[in-house]
Amino acid sequence: MNKRYFTEWSAVMIENLYYAPATQGEFQIYDLGDIMLECGETLRGAKLAYRTFGTLNAQKSNAILVTTWFSGTGKVMEDVYVGAGHALDPERYFIVIVDQLGGGVSSSPQNTAGPQAMAKFPGLSIGDDVGAQQRLVTDLFGIERLALVVGGSMGGQQVYEWAVRYPEMVERAAPIAATARISLHQRVFVETLKEAITSDPRWNCGWYACGLDVRGGMDRMARIVAVLGWSAQFYQEERWRSVIGMSSLDDFINGVMKAYFEPMDPNVLLAQMHKWQRADVSRHTGGDLAKALTRISARMMIMPISHDQFFPPHECEDDCALVPGALYRVIQSPEGHMGLNGFEPGYMKQVDRYLSELLAA
Repeated sequence: MNKRYFTEWSAVMIENLYYAPATQGEFQIYDLGDIMLECGETLRGAKLAYRTFGTLNAQKSNAILVTTWFSGTGKVMEDVYVGAGHALDPERYFIVIVDQLGGGVSSSPQNTAGPQAMAKFPGLSIGDDVGAQQRLVTDLFGIERLALVVGGSMGGQQVYEWAVRYPEMVERAAPIAATARISLHQRVFVETLKEAITSDPRWNCGWYACGLDVRGGMDRMARIVAVLGWSAQFYQEERWRSVIGMSSLDDFINGVMKAYFEPMDPNVLLAQMHKWQRADVSRHTGGDLAKALTRISARMMIMPISHDQFFPPHECEDDCALVPGALYRVIQSPEGHMGLNGFEPGYMKQVDRYLSELLAA
């Protein structure tokens, strides 16, 4: 390969400051090398971003793994879920927050060089995430058993994958606002999000020069997320005023939803949507969900959000009935799925109470 050709391919990467330390805070990078993905492709030079809090004890028995959700990063989990006064207290536990592959901070379409950059980034799975995370905690920290694995939404799907795939490593598991297998309803919904982005002419089949070029498609996607991400009650009671502090519905859509997604990379969101649509632990057991969930030996607490339209409580309760000895705790939040971000104080109070209960078991 001549030097000019290699340089042109390397230049395909996009510098997006949203995923840089200036925005995301301090994090570390674990070099995974070349990893074989479930799709059969090899992700070359794979890297996993993580951040730690607290101290691992001599027995290595106080480790907690925190996973991330669609569009979310380790910074969000750090700011909302971890700290003094929370169940995830660094004074008591060694907490590892890991950014999922394809999420913008770990190896992702915009920061991967060469022929796997941008639109040619491989199709990832939740299983790829968990396999990489397992290497991180065992090879880097020498942890053989996790006191808790916890995450919300797509992060919760990773929790299920951990509990089914590595039952001997997971002492406790807490999927928040997530199910073990994606519903057909969500698959269709996520397809509309993909189409919102890819129908933008400036998306250019994934070969744009800057994520902001695709602002029209990203704004349409943001409005669609606003439909099911927040509950009907949130809109009926105009809770964008009392909870979010916005002056009107347009103020909320433009100043919160569109502004949230705008700095992100479109290919990053599409890479995560690919995983979201395919999350299913029953693939380990030939499509038999009950058989997959009976593999779980962890003390599991399943925690849906009361008004969630992505992962409705009844779907989470159905999963709970299949997990031996699982606990079921509903987080009351009129905000719906977006309540995960901790906008209202009552949300985190419930989460901390339930996680403390689980950690004490």
